[in-house]
Amino acid sequence: MIGVHDLPVVNATLNATAAVLLVWGHALIGRGRKQAHQRLMVSAFTVSIFFLISYLMYHAQVGSVRYRGTGAMRTTYLTILFTHTVLAAMVPILAILTLRRALKGEFARHRRLAKWTYPIWLYVSVTGVVVYLMLYQFTAAESGFTLLHK
Repeated sequence: MIGVHDLPVVNATLNATAAVLLVWGHALIGRGRKQAHQRLMVSAFTVSIFFLISYLMYHAQVGSVRYRGTGAMRTTYLTILFTHTVLAAMVPILAILTLRRALKGEFARHRRLAKWTYPIWLYVSVTGVVVYLMLYQFTAAESGFTLLHK
């Protein structure tokens, strides 16, 4: 059974999965494979919903988790976290609108919005994994313990 302390790795896995699905879906539409593109983008959206549920469950139980690194690594972490957080707040709205336009057959409007949604959503998914690694793996390794032994 998955415990609350397993959720950060679940969240990182869901973010990584969403990133792969986004890139794959983007590649397929470039090849004219519209149905496969649609399936992958709906899958990326679904994975992102599962991520959001898991993320909220984790932080509702654990609260805020502080980064323990110092110096340049802390500055790098906080910069990535800030941009990730600001853009992550936009993703649900952009993704819903973009998906809705496609499902309604409004492909010109869909493409115009997707040109913004795709890079932002991809950035958020990738930096979600980076934040996980910096918060739970890099600083854990420096401290001499791993998340699995908590």
